[in-house]
Amino acid sequence: MTRIGILGAGRVGANLAGKLSAAGHHVTLGVRSPEETAAPAEGIDPGISFADQRTTARTADVVINATPGDSTLDRLTDLRAELAGKILVDVSNATRDGDDGLPGALCYPGSSLAEQLQAVLPDTRVVKTLNTMLFMVMTAPETLATPPTVYVSGDDEHAKKTVTGLLGDLGWQPAWIEDLGDITTARATEAMILVVPHILRRRGFQPFAVSLAH
Repeated sequence: MTRIGILGAGRVGANLAGKLSAAGHHVTLGVRSPEETAAPAEGIDPGISFADQRTTARTADVVINATPGDSTLDRLTDLRAELAGKILVDVSNATRDGDDGLPGALCYPGSSLAEQLQAVLPDTRVVKTLNTMLFMVMTAPETLATPPTVYVSGDDEHAKKTVTGLLGDLGWQPAWIEDLGDITTARATEAMILVVPHILRRRGFQPFAVSLAH
Protein backbone atom coordinates (compact mmCIF):
# COMPACT_ATOMS: atom_id res chain seq x y z
CA MET A 1 0.00 0.00 0.00
CA THR A 2 1.26 3.44 -0.96
CA ARG A 3 0.11 6.75 0.49
CA ILE A 4 -1.02 8.64 -2.59
CA GLY A 5 -2.05 12.28 -2.59
CA ILE A 6 -3.93 13.66 -5.57
CA LEU A 7 -3.94 17.41 -6.11
CA GLY A 8 -7.20 18.27 -7.81
CA ALA A 9 -10.59 16.68 -7.18
CA GLY A 10 -12.15 17.17 -10.60
CA ARG A 11 -12.93 14.42 -13.11
CA VAL A 12 -9.30 13.39 -13.54
CA GLY A 13 -8.41 13.38 -9.85
CA ALA A 14 -11.60 11.66 -8.72
CA ASN A 15 -11.29 9.02 -11.43
CA LEU A 16 -7.71 8.17 -10.45
CA ALA A 17 -8.57 8.23 -6.75
CA GLY A 18 -11.33 5.65 -7.12
CA LYS A 19 -9.21 3.14 -9.02
CA LEU A 20 -6.13 3.53 -6.83
CA SER A 21 -8.20 3.21 -3.67
CA ALA A 22 -9.82 0.05 -5.03
CA ALA A 23 -6.30 -1.31 -5.66
CA GLY A 24 -5.57 -1.00 -1.93
CA HIS A 25 -3.70 2.30 -1.72
CA HIS A 26 -4.40 4.97 0.89
CA VAL A 27 -5.64 7.90 -1.20
CA THR A 28 -6.16 11.51 -0.19
CA LEU A 29 -7.81 14.00 -2.54
CA GLY A 30 -6.41 17.49 -2.15
CA VAL A 31 -8.98 20.25 -2.55
CA ARG A 32 -8.56 24.02 -2.61
CA SER A 33 -11.24 25.24 -0.22
CA PRO A 34 -11.52 24.08 3.44
CA GLU A 35 -15.25 23.42 3.17
CA GLU A 36 -14.61 20.78 0.51
CA THR A 37 -12.72 18.65 3.04
CA ALA A 38 -15.77 18.24 5.26
CA ALA A 39 -17.67 15.63 3.24
CA PRO A 40 -16.91 13.36 0.30
CA ALA A 41 -18.25 14.47 -3.07
CA GLU A 42 -21.13 12.54 -4.54
CA GLY A 43 -20.00 9.27 -6.10
CA ILE A 44 -16.60 9.29 -4.39
CA ASP A 45 -15.50 6.15 -2.53
CA PRO A 46 -16.08 6.91 1.19
CA GLY A 47 -12.72 5.31 1.95
CA ILE A 48 -10.93 8.19 0.21
CA SER A 49 -9.76 10.99 2.48
CA PHE A 50 -10.03 14.71 1.74
CA ALA A 51 -7.58 17.41 2.83
CA ASP A 52 -6.27 20.77 1.71
CA GLN A 53 -3.62 20.54 -0.98
CA ARG A 54 -0.71 21.47 1.30
CA THR A 55 -1.58 18.70 3.78
CA THR A 56 -2.17 16.27 0.94
CA ALA A 57 1.29 16.90 -0.51
CA ARG A 58 3.01 16.74 2.89
CA THR A 59 1.49 13.44 4.02
CA ALA A 60 1.78 11.44 0.77
CA ASP A 61 4.63 9.31 -0.57
CA VAL A 62 3.52 9.80 -4.16
CA VAL A 63 1.71 12.95 -5.29
CA ILE A 64 -0.33 13.08 -8.49
CA ASN A 65 -0.84 16.47 -10.09
CA ALA A 66 -4.34 16.64 -11.55
CA THR A 67 -4.67 20.43 -11.39
CA PRO A 68 -5.26 22.58 -14.49
CA GLY A 69 -1.96 22.69 -16.35
CA ASP A 70 -2.03 26.41 -17.08
CA SER A 71 -1.89 27.20 -13.33
CA THR A 72 0.06 24.14 -12.11
CA LEU A 73 3.51 25.73 -12.02
CA ASP A 74 2.56 28.53 -9.63
CA ARG A 75 0.42 26.22 -7.51
CA LEU A 76 3.09 23.54 -7.07
CA THR A 77 5.98 25.96 -6.66
CA ASP A 78 4.15 27.14 -3.55
CA LEU A 79 4.29 23.53 -2.29
CA ARG A 80 8.04 23.11 -2.80
CA ALA A 81 8.75 22.22 0.83
CA GLU A 82 5.88 19.72 1.05
CA LEU A 83 6.90 18.03 -2.21
CA ALA A 84 10.58 17.67 -1.31
CA GLY A 85 11.67 14.03 -1.37
CA LYS A 86 8.41 12.92 -3.02
CA ILE A 87 7.57 11.42 -6.39
CA LEU A 88 5.38 13.83 -8.34
CA VAL A 89 3.33 12.26 -11.13
CA ASP A 90 2.25 14.96 -13.56
CA VAL A 91 -0.75 13.96 -15.69
CA SER A 92 -1.75 17.44 -16.84
CA ASN A 93 -1.31 19.41 -20.04
CA ALA A 94 -0.50 23.12 -19.97
CA THR A 95 -2.44 24.88 -22.73
CA ARG A 96 -4.29 28.10 -23.29
CA ASP A 97 -7.96 27.66 -24.13
CA GLY A 98 -8.97 28.14 -27.73
CA ASP A 99 -11.98 30.17 -28.83
CA ASP A 100 -14.29 27.17 -28.36
CA GLY A 101 -12.92 26.25 -24.93
CA LEU A 102 -10.90 23.29 -26.20
CA PRO A 103 -7.11 23.10 -25.73
CA GLY A 104 -5.26 25.71 -27.76
CA ALA A 105 -1.61 26.75 -27.81
CA LEU A 106 0.99 25.21 -25.49
CA CYS A 107 1.97 27.30 -22.47
CA TYR A 108 5.61 26.15 -22.71
CA PRO A 109 6.53 25.77 -26.40
CA GLY A 110 10.03 24.35 -26.80
CA SER A 111 9.82 22.95 -23.28
CA SER A 112 7.16 21.22 -21.19
CA LEU A 113 5.29 21.65 -17.95
CA ALA A 114 7.08 18.57 -16.60
CA GLU A 115 10.48 20.14 -17.28
CA GLN A 116 9.40 23.40 -15.68
CA LEU A 117 8.21 21.51 -12.60
CA GLN A 118 11.46 19.57 -12.31
CA ALA A 119 13.41 22.83 -12.55
CA VAL A 120 11.49 24.59 -9.76
CA LEU A 121 11.23 21.42 -7.64
CA PRO A 122 14.81 20.11 -7.66
CA ASP A 123 14.23 17.95 -4.57
CA THR A 124 11.21 16.24 -6.12
CA ARG A 125 11.30 13.38 -8.63
CA VAL A 126 8.93 14.36 -11.44
CA VAL A 127 7.44 11.70 -13.72
CA LYS A 128 5.21 12.61 -16.66
CA THR A 129 2.55 10.13 -17.77
CA LEU A 130 -1.16 9.60 -18.60
CA ASN A 131 -1.46 12.94 -20.44
CA THR A 132 -2.11 11.56 -23.94
CA MET A 133 -5.67 10.27 -23.47
CA LEU A 134 -9.09 11.27 -22.24
CA PHE A 135 -9.44 10.90 -18.48
CA MET A 136 -11.67 7.80 -18.55
CA VAL A 137 -8.98 5.82 -20.41
CA MET A 138 -6.48 6.46 -17.58
CA THR A 139 -8.23 3.88 -15.41
CA ALA A 140 -9.80 1.64 -18.06
CA PRO A 141 -7.32 1.17 -20.91
CA GLU A 142 -8.74 -2.27 -21.68
CA THR A 143 -11.99 -0.72 -22.90
CA LEU A 144 -10.44 0.61 -26.12
CA ALA A 145 -10.69 -1.55 -29.24
CA THR A 146 -7.00 -0.96 -30.00
CA PRO A 147 -4.42 -1.54 -27.23
CA PRO A 148 -3.45 1.95 -26.02
CA THR A 149 -0.04 3.29 -25.08
CA VAL A 150 0.89 5.21 -21.95
CA TYR A 151 4.15 7.14 -22.11
CA VAL A 152 6.51 7.72 -19.18
CA SER A 153 9.17 10.45 -18.90
CA GLY A 154 11.43 11.21 -15.95
CA ASP A 155 15.03 11.55 -14.79
CA ASP A 156 14.85 9.14 -11.85
CA GLU A 157 14.70 5.43 -12.74
CA HIS A 158 13.42 4.33 -9.33
CA ALA A 159 10.61 6.89 -9.49
CA LYS A 160 9.63 5.67 -12.95
CA LYS A 161 9.62 2.08 -11.70
CA THR A 162 7.29 3.08 -8.86
CA VAL A 163 4.99 4.91 -11.27
CA THR A 164 5.00 1.95 -13.65
CA GLY A 165 3.75 -0.20 -10.77
CA LEU A 166 0.92 2.26 -10.16
CA LEU A 167 0.06 2.18 -13.85
CA GLY A 168 -0.32 -1.57 -13.51
CA ASP A 169 -2.77 -0.99 -10.66
CA LEU A 170 -4.74 1.26 -13.02
CA GLY A 171 -5.01 -1.57 -15.55
CA TRP A 172 -2.08 -0.89 -17.86
CA GLN A 173 -0.33 -3.99 -19.17
CA PRO A 174 3.49 -3.89 -19.40
CA ALA A 175 3.37 -4.05 -23.21
CA TRP A 176 1.33 -0.85 -23.26
CA ILE A 177 3.84 1.18 -21.21
CA GLU A 178 6.51 3.09 -23.18
CA ASP A 179 9.40 4.62 -21.21
CA LEU A 180 10.62 7.47 -23.42
CA GLY A 181 13.59 8.46 -21.25
CA ASP A 182 14.44 11.58 -19.27
CA ILE A 183 12.13 14.46 -18.40
CA THR A 184 12.92 16.37 -21.60
CA THR A 185 10.98 13.73 -23.55
CA ALA A 186 7.81 15.04 -21.92
CA ARG A 187 7.78 17.91 -24.39
CA ALA A 188 6.92 15.37 -27.11
CA THR A 189 3.96 13.84 -25.27
CA GLU A 190 2.71 17.22 -24.07
CA ALA A 191 2.71 18.43 -27.68
CA MET A 192 0.35 15.57 -28.53
CA ILE A 193 -2.42 17.61 -26.89
CA LEU A 194 -2.46 19.72 -30.04
CA VAL A 195 -4.25 16.92 -31.92
CA VAL A 196 -6.95 16.52 -29.26
CA PRO A 197 -9.25 19.45 -30.16
CA HIS A 198 -9.36 18.31 -33.79
CA ILE A 199 -10.33 14.78 -32.74
CA LEU A 200 -12.98 16.04 -30.33
CA ARG A 201 -14.53 18.31 -32.95
CA ARG A 202 -14.79 15.44 -35.43
CA ARG A 203 -15.73 12.55 -33.13
CA GLY A 204 -17.15 14.11 -30.00
CA PHE A 205 -16.20 13.30 -26.43
CA GLN A 206 -15.38 9.62 -26.93
CA PRO A 207 -12.59 7.69 -25.15
CA PHE A 208 -9.30 7.63 -27.02
CA ALA A 209 -5.55 7.53 -26.48
CA VAL A 210 -2.54 8.46 -28.64
CA SER A 211 -1.03 5.02 -29.20
CA LEU A 212 2.15 3.54 -30.64
CA ALA A 213 1.62 0.78 -33.22
CA HIS A 214 4.50 -1.61 -33.84
